[in-house]
Amino acid sequence: MQVALNEDQRAIRDALDALARPFEEAPMHEAPLVAASPDFARALAESGFLDVACDPDLGTATAGVVVERLARLPFAVEAATRAFFAPLLEEGSGPVCLVEGTRTPRLVRFLEPGACVIVLEEQGVTCFTAGEGQLQPEPDSLFAYPMASLLEIPEERTALPITPSEARTRARAALAAEAAGLMAAALASVCAHLSERTQFGRKLATFQALRHRLAEAQVRTNGAYWMAMKAAATLDPADAALAAWHAQESATSTVYDFHQFLGAMGMTLEHPLHFWTYRLKALIGELGGRGASAAAAADALWG
Repeated sequence: MQVALNEDQRAIRDALDALARPFEEAPMHEAPLVAASPDFARALAESGFLDVACDPDLGTATAGVVVERLARLPFAVEAATRAFFAPLLEEGSGPVCLVEGTRTPRLVRFLEPGACVIVLEEQGVTCFTAGEGQLQPEPDSLFAYPMASLLEIPEERTALPITPSEARTRARAALAAEAAGLMAAALASVCAHLSERTQFGRKLATFQALRHRLAEAQVRTNGAYWMAMKAAATLDPADAALAAWHAQESATSTVYDFHQFLGAMGMTLEHPLHFWTYRLKALIGELGGRGASAAAAADALWG
């Protein structure tokens, strides 16, 4: 299938890049563990980019483009779940979170009062609006996302017109698109550092051992991107499971390499690399992790 961007998608991507341009610069030197911009989140919500999937001519294929581009920013914004589930939700809702099962307490990305929480269970998919008494903010989370502990899931929830299988497919496609953007941004950040840093009288980027591992990281990142775009376009269970598995598997190896390439600085918060790699660490464990994604891909392909 053709997964290259069409004219409409390129126009949306360019418009989104223009909106995000003032927020592309990452904080340096004593960078915070979690970087968020209420101003950008507000501008993004008002722009309508997260609702592109509601347009049948754009759909989730374009939502994948939006999610991937936004994941490249140092400032964390809730986009993936909202963009892929927007056609099923009320217009104008706040951050959208997804949890599997009703186990509590649990850490949830972007959870805040007023957030729409989608609950995915085997018997169906429901949602509710989180209240202050149902969550506990976790400002010291190590995953570079705004996070909170979900303390309670109410018995009364609104049913969503989607099957659990369809919801998992959307969630995996969203995860893959977000991970692809995070990997691309992390790789670009590492390449910039290696091109500037000198050791033994040479730029680090000229060392063959590093170049080989960077090339492998580039191949993995490219693969994650195209598989995510295919999954977003088809919403096929096998495509989505494979895209999520490849993204989680690739992130596992590239995150280790990226921090090693930065040496001692990679172990501190002085460099913005952690904005992307720490978020990848969170995504690696979501939706059951690599094992669940691989098993889902096998089931979808071979039954």
